[in-house]
Amino acid sequence: MNTKTIYHLSHIDLDGYSCQLVMSFTPYKLINFNANYGAEVRQKLDLILEEIKANSLSVDILITDLNLTMDESRWLNNEVNQLKNAGREISLTLLDHHGSGEASAKKYDWYFLDVERCATKITYDYAKEHFEFNEPKWLESMVNVVNAVDLWKMQEESNFEYGKVCMRLINETRELNRVMFHDYDNNYKLSLLLEAAKYVNEENAPIMLDEKIHKLKKDFFKTEEDNTLDNLATKYIVKLLGKLRATHTIYYKGYKGFLSYGVGNTSIVGNGFLLTYPEYDFIVDVSYRGTMSLRANNKVSVSQISKEWTGGGGHPNAAGGRIIGFKEQYRYDKVKDQIQRIIDEKESRAGELVYKTE
Repeated sequence: MNTKTIYHLSHIDLDGYSCQLVMSFTPYKLINFNANYGAEVRQKLDLILEEIKANSLSVDILITDLNLTMDESRWLNNEVNQLKNAGREISLTLLDHHGSGEASAKKYDWYFLDVERCATKITYDYAKEHFEFNEPKWLESMVNVVNAVDLWKMQEESNFEYGKVCMRLINETRELNRVMFHDYDNNYKLSLLLEAAKYVNEENAPIMLDEKIHKLKKDFFKTEEDNTLDNLATKYIVKLLGKLRATHTIYYKGYKGFLSYGVGNTSIVGNGFLLTYPEYDFIVDVSYRGTMSLRANNKVSVSQISKEWTGGGGHPNAAGGRIIGFKEQYRYDKVKDQIQRIIDEKESRAGELVYKTE
């Protein structure tokens, strides 16, 4: 049994997830992360390094379909060298095709840049050369599909057209929040790509996949009884929220609440959660822009909570507000820290009460 552990950070588009699909056919323990460009890259790398420092495993860090700035490359190189100097077995590899990373690629030998291939194809070729690799016979065809659409090679018509449908499959798959439910969201997208790969060599493959997307999504969430995609996904999300109760519970003036981030659809998901877990008095979902949506089930006035927290308001069982100065985060713990500071500040003020609904 191979004990190598690879922390794999990749982009959030078809090319990025397809890199992780390729790596799934290696025998190693894979811990996947995904990020968009900008501040999210650094936050996810911080999280990876925190996990690595917390254990004694020998690990590889693999970054695909993401270019790093010179400052990010310098910082990451120093962090990895510090771990090596402390006796840790660790390697760093970046496989990318974006020309904006040229300066970093010239300076660091772990930064591999090739603008002629998409990141999935680079990862595929690299895996065949450097890793144990047990690829299925359809994988090369799927890699060529991603390469055609990501590099916009319209002359490869069949690959390009199938790639367009696969691209939409990933871009429009938003049922699961990737901050709150990262592992599940990653598994969801990779599972859909695996299903898409079944049709890659079929005649009229783009039309075939296009017609099957809705059913593929429903099949992922379905357990027993059939239902609409919205209802199946909501039931699935409520269960996921339930698994997070130990770390996502908050308290305000004696009332027990659940804090989620970026889940959305609070009227349905929030009410579903409160019915499933009646020990909670309220639930609050914070959006990426800092707006709050609160729901209760006749145990506390969330209108009053919203007023005290943000100057917002609404109804006793449904309210909202906006957090002034909220900074978008890509890690739940940092969001919870911001909300906890609000709670601590408001609880310290005498004479303010949260009223139960009649």
